[in-house]
This record gives sequence, structure tokens and C-alpha cells, in this order.
Amino acid sequence: MKTRYFSRNKALPLQIFLVVPFAMQIFAAVSLVGYLSFKNGQRAVNDLAEQLIDRTSGVVDEHLKSYLAIPQTLNQINADAIRRGILDVRDRQTVGKYFWDQIQAYDLTYIGIGLTTGEGVGAARYDGKTITIDDWTAKPPNNVYTYATDNQGNRTQVNARWNWKNSQQPWYTQPIAAGKPIWTKILVENFPTGPYIVTSASRPIYDSQNRLLGMIACDIHLLKLSDFLRSLDISQSGRVFLLERDGRLIATSGTEKPFTFINQKAERLRAVDSTDPIIQTVAKHLQTSNGFKSITKDTDYRLELQGKNYFVDITPWRDEYGLDWLLVVSVPENAFMAQINANTQTAITLCFAALIVASAIGIFTSHWIVRPILRLNRASKAMASGNLAQTVETSPIQELNTLSNSFNYMAGQLHESFTALEKTKDELEDRVQERTTELKNTLEELQRTQSQIIQTEKMSSLGQLVAGVAHEINNPVNFIHGNLIHVEQYTQDLLAILQLYQQHNSNAAPEIQIAAEEMDLEFLLQDLPKVLSSMKVGTDRIRQIVLSLRNFSRMDEAEFKRVDIHEGIDSTLMILQHRLKGKPQQPEIEVIKDYGNLPLVECYAGQLNQVFMNILVNAIDALEENHVQRNHQQSQDNSHQIIIRTSVINSTWIKIAIADNGVGISQELQQRIFDPFFTTKPIGKGTGMGMSISYQIITEQHGGKLECCSTLGKGTEFIIQIPVRRKPQTAS
Repeated sequence: MKTRYFSRNKALPLQIFLVVPFAMQIFAAVSLVGYLSFKNGQRAVNDLAEQLIDRTSGVVDEHLKSYLAIPQTLNQINADAIRRGILDVRDRQTVGKYFWDQIQAYDLTYIGIGLTTGEGVGAARYDGKTITIDDWTAKPPNNVYTYATDNQGNRTQVNARWNWKNSQQPWYTQPIAAGKPIWTKILVENFPTGPYIVTSASRPIYDSQNRLLGMIACDIHLLKLSDFLRSLDISQSGRVFLLERDGRLIATSGTEKPFTFINQKAERLRAVDSTDPIIQTVAKHLQTSNGFKSITKDTDYRLELQGKNYFVDITPWRDEYGLDWLLVVSVPENAFMAQINANTQTAITLCFAALIVASAIGIFTSHWIVRPILRLNRASKAMASGNLAQTVETSPIQELNTLSNSFNYMAGQLHESFTALEKTKDELEDRVQERTTELKNTLEELQRTQSQIIQTEKMSSLGQLVAGVAHEINNPVNFIHGNLIHVEQYTQDLLAILQLYQQHNSNAAPEIQIAAEEMDLEFLLQDLPKVLSSMKVGTDRIRQIVLSLRNFSRMDEAEFKRVDIHEGIDSTLMILQHRLKGKPQQPEIEVIKDYGNLPLVECYAGQLNQVFMNILVNAIDALEENHVQRNHQQSQDNSHQIIIRTSVINSTWIKIAIADNGVGISQELQQRIFDPFFTTKPIGKGTGMGMSISYQIITEQHGGKLECCSTLGKGTEFIIQIPVRRKPQTAS
């Protein structure tokens, strides 16, 4: 066979003639197309900017019309209902619930009435979520009661009390003075629930005799306008904002709020003082030209900011109720030129890519013959290094193709032999690993079982000790308590006889008078019944504590039986009373009980009390840790609370929720909260078995569910769900 030699010197000129002309044609064509596209796109920028700004202004205008029409329309409906006698303003209970229903139905922040008598009522959503009812009388101080409500609009409890006087409020005086429906001035306050920036749609209300009753108002939260502006497509690159004629911001599509805090007091932000450079530059330009009040029609102009050109459109926005705002839309020119510049860069990139591809094709063509030999060489080196899984692709050249097939056959035979050996080795390793895993799991289960047995024995011993102490205390206390009744009766009889003696024998012997003065007989007659009454109260308190100890230990109810869940919770709280009370270094922990009407539940009462104890102790520890992390002012402003709620899920299940407002648990730690031996407490303050055993008691012993919901820095809530009736199991 003749061996053919390929000269590299002859291939080089061919690569040049194949690659260079082809690459130059591609480069020239792409450059020309990119240049023409850039010029045409630049001419279309102005038209596109005007269309986008007009469309954005139209969208904002339609939103403002629809959003701001709701309060005025609702005021009209309510005023008509009052004038016709359908809604009685004197029945503040019914009116408050009526406004509560309207708050539910409409995207409003406040609906209320203020009467000429000084009274009033309203429904509010100050925090944007929770609806409360404000009810006030005519005379301060503390004449306003803010009520929390349930999901039916019924008042549940008083959240706050504060001062209020209708005649001092602009939203009351302005519409009455105008004698027609108007928008009042924008109000901004820093409430405990957050910044409150609103404008009120107010309207005078009259009775059927056209006598003034007061006014009705609806508030809309202006931060929702900012949320809407941020949702516009233009808000990512440009700015859309609303101004009053005095230059103060109403809403903006940026991240900045339309207010600022000065000495912890919320105040409106002037546009020229904005930290947003776009808003500040546009506002200063308007202020230095003709002022905000001079704009009476749609105005367009260009503005340069930090070396960039901006399209700016200003549109006056008015309504029939007195609003007179300015809508400003600003878009950077580069927002439209970005795609054109990107197309130009793409054309340049494609040009270079085509040049590289053309060159690569030429180089590949010159080397296609030597590639099979290079692959065979690399495969041989890989086999020599121990990698036997090698396969060489066939080649169009007959000799190289035969050599490749022979090499592949040899590599396959070697690979099969070594694969059989590796398989035997892997099977042996798998068996060893399987046995090791089984031993490890057995050891972990043994440790967990041992810890559970120790914990169970501790609780059993503690229960026996508590029950024994309670029993031993109960007998003498019952003896004392029972005899106190007779002692009190005997004392009253003796005191009655003594008083009779004093009445019928006023001339007592001197010795008796001296003795009576020394012992202060008059004080003794008054104080002795009080002492007996105090002793009776004390014995009653001891009997209640003893009863709580017995209920918690449940030594007489160790079997699976029907019990009152509330009784177990109250007994546990009685035992933990010493940790709930306030101390010099620790404020009092408030326990809020929101008990539902629960049926008797079949359960292991002692084990269930153990779960309550573990959860409540963890809650107290979390609140104490939260107090350590706070300063004195924060502790004064935020009370420590544990909220216990019970409710019926359905006819077969109940739910018990125990929540605190402590430090909370991170999302990562929540995944391990029920793992054995896992604890977030310092060494020596927790074994890590309390929540694990509680989880087993709820899920395994009672067939229920135990869940943990927590937000870091806000608190933790444990939710227990157990069936009302269940076939008893053998306790572990």
C-alpha cells in the first residue's frame, strides 16, 4: 500500500482563500445592516416616546377616575340612605357594622360619620389588613373606643382609647363649611400600625327635614397609588409621580415614600427635596420656570440629568370635587435607544462570530485527516492510565477504519473483564455499607428510646411526687378550712355576747376597763372577723393550688378517658404562675385565653398536660430571651404575651394553638424543632427531648398533628390537632 503524504505548505494558501473572502463578505454585510438599523431606529425614538408617555398618562388617568370615584359614590349612597331614614345615625352599633361591611367590599382605608352632637362611628383598616371599629362620644378625654372585630363584624374587645373632637378635625369642618361634597387636605400621620397618608372624600349629611346631621367621609390610602404607579411597565426605567400644586409629592413609582420623618413625626415630602434625582430635577425645573401653579394644559419638554436625556410630560388632573393635581411622566431616552444599541452590538458580535466560524471551518477542513489518528492516540494513553472505557470512532479512510475496529474490540474485551471484577468488589462494599447503616440506625433508635424512657420515668416520678404532696397538703387544709367555718360562727357568737354585755353593763369594773384598753378591745372587735376572713381566703387559695397540682399530675386519670382540655391548660398555667408574674428584672407575661366551646376529649390526660407544659415553658423562655435583647423603651412599648386559642375543627377534631410574641425561630431551625436532642437553648438549659417527646405524644399516642409556625423577630405558634375520640393505644 502506498503511503500518501499531505503537505501543510500547500494547505495553508487554500485556507486563506477559503476563509478570508468569506469572512470579509459577512463582516461587510452585517456592518451595513447594523448601521441602517441604528439610523432608522433613532428617527423612530421620538414617536415611540410620545406614544408610550401618552399611553401611560391615559392608564393613570383612567385609574385615578375609577379609584377616586368610589369614595364619593359611596358617600352619596350612604348620605341618601341616612336622609331617607334607612340608616339611623343614632344607632352607632348598627352603623359601625354597616361600615364594616362596606370596608370589606371596597378598597378603602376608612368610612365614618361625625355628628353635630359630637358623637360618631367609623370602620377602619389602618394597617391595610385588620378592620377595626371606632366609636366615640361627645366628651373627651378618652372618648374614642377602638374595637377589634371578628369575621362577622362584631366587636370583640377594646384595643385602644384616645381623645377626639369633631369640631377640631378638617375632614369634619371643611365639608360642613363648604356645604357640598369635597376632598379634604391630605393627612399624614405616624400611627403604631405604620405611616398613614390619606385624603378624605367628605360630604354633609341631612335628615328628611333637610336639617344638618353632620358629615360622612371615606379615606383612601395614597400609598396604594404609589403601588399602582410601580406596577406600570414604564416604572422600571422612568418615573411616574403625582404632585399637588404646592409642589408636595402625592405618589411616586419609585421606592421613595411621599413623606419623611422629622423628630419621629411624619411630614409631607416636597418634590424638590426628594432623594430621587429624576423627581428632584424635574421639580426644580418646574419651580424655576413658571412654578407648579402655572401649568394649565399638557406640557412636554426634554431634560438632561447626569448626562442623559429625559422625555418629560406634565398633565393637570382635576375632578369636580376640588382635586387639582399634576401627573408627571418622565422616561429616559436610552430606554428606547437600548434596543437599537443592542441591535448594533449584536450585528458587530455576529460579524466577528461569522469571521471566527469561517476561519474555524477552513482550519477544520485541513485537519480532518489527522483527527482519527489523534483520537486513537488519546484512547491508547487513556487505557494505559487505567481508563478502559474507550471507543474510537470510525474514519472514512479504510486503513484507519480497520485499525479503529480492532482497537475497539480489544478495549471491549478488557472492559468486560475489569467490569466483572469491579462488580464483585461493589457488591461486597454494598453489603458492608448496608450492615453499617443498619447498626447505625439501631444505635440511634436505642438512644432515642432510652431518652424517652428516662423522660417518661421523670414525668411519672414527678407526677407521683406532685400527687403525693397535693394529697398530704389537702387533708390538713381541708381540716383547717372546715373548722374555720365553725370558728367564725363561734367568734361571731362570742362577739355578740360581748357587745350585749357592753350594752347592758356600762359600768364595768376598773380592772376590766384597764384590760380592754391595753388589748385595744375596739380594734380587736373590728379586726378579728377580718383575720378569720383572710384565713378563709388563704385556705381557699391553697385548695385551688392543690386541685391544680392534682389535675396536672392526673395520677387518678392515667388511663385513656374523656377529660376537659381547658382544665388541663389552666392547671399547667397555675403551676407556671411563678414564671408568668412580673419581677424586678423581668416584666409580667400576659396570658390571653381565647377558649372555644370544646367537647370532652378522649386522651391520656397526664401526657397531654406534659405537652402543654413543654410548649408553655418554651414560650416563656423565648419571651425572656426577647426581653434580654430589647432595651427598656422597647420592652415598655411591646408587652410580652402568650395567646392560647382553642376551637372545634369539625365534629371529630379539635385544635389548640399556643402563640407567643418572642424572638421567633428561623426557617432553617423550624425543620429540626421536633428532632431528638436538638435544642436552641444554651448548654445546661435543655436536653432537646421535650418537643420530640411532645411530638410523639400527639402523633403516636393520640393520632393527631403538631405543627410549628414561626417568624424570626415576631414570635412562634404551636398548633395541636387531635381527634375527639380515638381507640386507645398502649403508652410507650
